[in-house]
Amino acid sequence: MKGMVIWLFSIVIFTSCGIKKSLNDLPDISNYTSTIPEKVNVNDSTSYTGNSFLTKNKQGLWELYVEGDPLERGLLIGSLTKELMYKQEAVFFDKISELVPSEGKQKFLRKFLSWYNRKMYKHITNEYKSEIYGVSQYASTDFNSIAPPYLRSLYLHGAHDIGHALQDLALVGCTSFAAWGNKTEDGKLLIGRNFDFYAGDAFAENKIIAFVNPTTGYKFVSVTWGGMIGVVSGMNDQGLTVTINAGKSKIPLVAKTPISILTREILQYASNIEEAIAIAKKREVFVSESILVGSAKDKKAMLIEVSPKNFGVYEVENTNQLICSNHFQSDAYEDDRRNKKTIEESHTQYRFERMQELLTEADKISPTEAFAILRDKNGKGNKTIGYGNEKALNQLLAHHGIVFQPEDLKVWISSNPYQLGEFVAYDLNDVFSNRMGNPSKISISKEKDNIDKDPFLLSEDYHNYEKYRVLERKVEQAIEDQIKLDAEDLERLVILNPEYWKAHKLAGDYYYQNRNYPKALKAFSVASTKEITTLPDAQYISKYIKKSQRKLK
Repeated sequence: MKGMVIWLFSIVIFTSCGIKKSLNDLPDISNYTSTIPEKVNVNDSTSYTGNSFLTKNKQGLWELYVEGDPLERGLLIGSLTKELMYKQEAVFFDKISELVPSEGKQKFLRKFLSWYNRKMYKHITNEYKSEIYGVSQYASTDFNSIAPPYLRSLYLHGAHDIGHALQDLALVGCTSFAAWGNKTEDGKLLIGRNFDFYAGDAFAENKIIAFVNPTTGYKFVSVTWGGMIGVVSGMNDQGLTVTINAGKSKIPLVAKTPISILTREILQYASNIEEAIAIAKKREVFVSESILVGSAKDKKAMLIEVSPKNFGVYEVENTNQLICSNHFQSDAYEDDRRNKKTIEESHTQYRFERMQELLTEADKISPTEAFAILRDKNGKGNKTIGYGNEKALNQLLAHHGIVFQPEDLKVWISSNPYQLGEFVAYDLNDVFSNRMGNPSKISISKEKDNIDKDPFLLSEDYHNYEKYRVLERKVEQAIEDQIKLDAEDLERLVILNPEYWKAHKLAGDYYYQNRNYPKALKAFSVASTKEITTLPDAQYISKYIKKSQRKLK
């Protein structure tokens, strides 16, 4: 590790000239609108400027509508979401400070990010740089020690990719599916996905449902957060959808096109699968990702599988359903060593097979069944595997769940917590019509089509799980800092979530660290009987069972 740090430091020192150009690059905004109407605050949850607006619905989702050219859109987004953008940056950079508490290491990290992102500006079109520039005009100066607003905004669009690449966060367990033809109730295309990206509870508090009406390209909806113009889940007015699922990546030496910017371009400029593939082929990415594309015009879905050195397209044969977890399925990755290892060692194949079970059980999928699938908390064969297990489709940490009906331009988006809250319905035909005048007074959701919150929210199991999450963090911190805990804390940890392997593993870790080897052995032994998430985790449990046994001899 020390050698890696020295190597990175040397690169930063000897490539400062290469960094300078990227630090000074700005988009050409000369042909765009540089002024916007003054913002009017209707109340603490609704504001508008011209035809664009931001309002918070009763389910707690922020609904944003913007229109115009790239700079204009960015300025409108920045003006309307300034406070949300500040909160999101604070959450993100607080997390960085928590992970890297040393000021010296933080300074080095800033230098490293400048070096790592030195070529990103070459891989983002002037349109999206102009929009990001507009947003950044409303960014706080409180974080200028990290980078000035525009550069910081640019870097944040690659944060998912950089974390994925450098910390191997590819195993965040997103799962999605598509069904059409004889697999759906009405024969129309239906798509569901869980975005299981977790950066702390606060990160998901202020979700934004962005409805964008650009001067070029197609109108679209995207689930996002303050300061983010990229797309992780979205649908345009042609009935084309995009969602992303991380794959296993080799660590690249330079940032290129952020995945969310690539999917934004697909969503804005593709009307069918062929056009989506053509756009994806034009861009160089720096991490591995599966992009599930659904198309109302093609009446089916497929996968575009991108990575720094490879490109694949996967379409199913002799079936009308498609499943995507966190491994690649196209012929292009058939012999890929990292992809094979992911399938063997992680939970991606397990979730894939669980999704197959549920789609088979449902026979003809309806939107109601799609919501039930996304909320499923069990393992294969309906086995109880503990709440929060990454082998479940619903890991009780999702940023959002979403269901699309592309041929009808309908979408349902979950509200907090996770994908358990009410799914709010929208119809893009309605959203993008009659937008003149004071837009904040026009409701844009289809409340009569909303899907009720999951009954699980009212159960004792749910309340126990929330208590478990708090206690889990407490125990993890105690182990890390070697702090003594009350015996009751360890007992409650496993009582609150008894079928979850990690509860028993943490108890075992604590007991082993404190030389209580009989209890450590018992805890690790119980953990070994549960559904353990990954092969390395199972090997860890086996190792500590043997170590505990040796200590007792």
